[in-house]
Amino acid sequence: MRQILIAVTMFLSFAGSHVALSGEPARNDAAVQTAPVRVDGVALFPVRGIAAHPARERAASIAGRIKAIAADPAVKADTIAAVEQDHSTDIMAGDRIIMSIFDEDAELEGVHRRRLATVYERKIRESVEAYRRDRAMGSILRGTGATLGATVLLIALIMIIRRSLRRLLAAFEAKYTARLRDLQAKSHDIVRTEWVWLTIRGGLRTFGVVLILLLALLYLDLVLRLFPWTRIYAIPLLELVVDPLRNMGIDILDYLPKLVFLIILIFIAHFGLRALKVFFLGIQRSRIAISGFEPEWAMPVYKVTRLGVIAFTVVVAYPYIPGSESPAFKGVSIFLGIVFSLGSSSTISNIIAGYIVIFRRAFKTGDRVKIGAHMGDVLEMRLQATHLRTIKNEEVIVPNSTILSTEVVNYSSLARKGGLILHTTVTIGYDTPWRQVHAMLLLAAERTAGLLKEPKPFVLQTALNDFYVSYELNAYTDRPLDMATIYSDLHRNIQDAFNEFGVQIMSPHYLGDPAKAKIVPKEKWHPAPADPEKQS
Repeated sequence: MRQILIAVTMFLSFAGSHVALSGEPARNDAAVQTAPVRVDGVALFPVRGIAAHPARERAASIAGRIKAIAADPAVKADTIAAVEQDHSTDIMAGDRIIMSIFDEDAELEGVHRRRLATVYERKIRESVEAYRRDRAMGSILRGTGATLGATVLLIALIMIIRRSLRRLLAAFEAKYTARLRDLQAKSHDIVRTEWVWLTIRGGLRTFGVVLILLLALLYLDLVLRLFPWTRIYAIPLLELVVDPLRNMGIDILDYLPKLVFLIILIFIAHFGLRALKVFFLGIQRSRIAISGFEPEWAMPVYKVTRLGVIAFTVVVAYPYIPGSESPAFKGVSIFLGIVFSLGSSSTISNIIAGYIVIFRRAFKTGDRVKIGAHMGDVLEMRLQATHLRTIKNEEVIVPNSTILSTEVVNYSSLARKGGLILHTTVTIGYDTPWRQVHAMLLLAAERTAGLLKEPKPFVLQTALNDFYVSYELNAYTDRPLDMATIYSDLHRNIQDAFNEFGVQIMSPHYLGDPAKAKIVPKEKWHPAPADPEKQS
């Protein structure tokens, strides 16, 4: 009755999911769960389970019965036999049942139940005999002796490997030390001898460690297999190293077509970028002329184009990158994108502003400019910032986004054509003829090096104040980079000219009038050096 109930239960459990061990699909497309019966680490055969009695539990129960019988010397191995029942074939050891084989188990292997029972009976009998043989005193002594021999051999091999690596390194040093010193001298210390030897020593040491680890792994696998109590750990230990290496090899072979595609893509992108660089360098050096395209725009446009080519290459290559389809890879990519977006907003705005500044042609390298409160010569125009050198030889780095939001004064752009007007103001009392003041200011301009004779300097009277008149001297120069020196010379010459002719400069303040009225009689309108013929 018990066997009938077990058969009915097994039949109902597997009615909709008959699958063979070979992996053929079941009628309901559900995979049958199996587990191997292991004794002393050796897999005898697989068994299947049901929901109430999973395959792993069934395999463990059968293995436990086999061990119990093998450990009982009263049970002879030749008493193990298959006994036919109505709905199953039982493998018995005397009156002790080891396992029951049902039609569903035979169907899993695609053979008749009786034939499957014969195979399982033989494997169980051999397992019991091996179990008892491995635990015999002679086998244990032989395993102990083999372990001692393997240990001695391992120690000897380790010593031989270490000594051989030392001798190999000494031979390298004796043969190549002089050559490496010559190479260091010829490369002007770019290739240093100690770096080369450090690399060689590290490589040999790594090779030795890997070799010793492999020997230790083989030693452990051998020793664990010698004794039945540790044999179960030998196979997992070997699989721990072999399986990853095998999987890596399979993955590398599967990835080779994608790798070839990536290599070709990178090769095309590399040489495409080189061709673009040569083209834009030709524009920059005026070897290639394009109407309406300034030479100074060449490298900024090249950088934008290069970025576009690289971005396109990355987009095309992304599906071929190992692990690109994994959720972890996608999660890291999204995280990096968010971090880049949050952390680079100011950087991107400065880069965009840099291109606007370049294409707006507000200034170029070498121009004397004033940006906000900073005045200096443009040293370099980068994508994120512009570098200025002040007249005090200070370097000022101005973000390009700041340049877009403030005024820019370029002293050099128009100076190349019509000259830059330098101007300075002095205040003189009403008792000094304005014609004389004009003449003295023009005389000072004539004496100043760096000011142009043509166009001629001129004087403007900018204000009639309460106690004095404001005179502004304007003079042209084509040397905007020497503004500070020219202004200094001009002010010195103005002082000399006014002192020569006894005229007081009333800047910055006028405190009081003398007793005599400050008027200029007509007869004194043209005192020297004023020329009455030229000035009215």
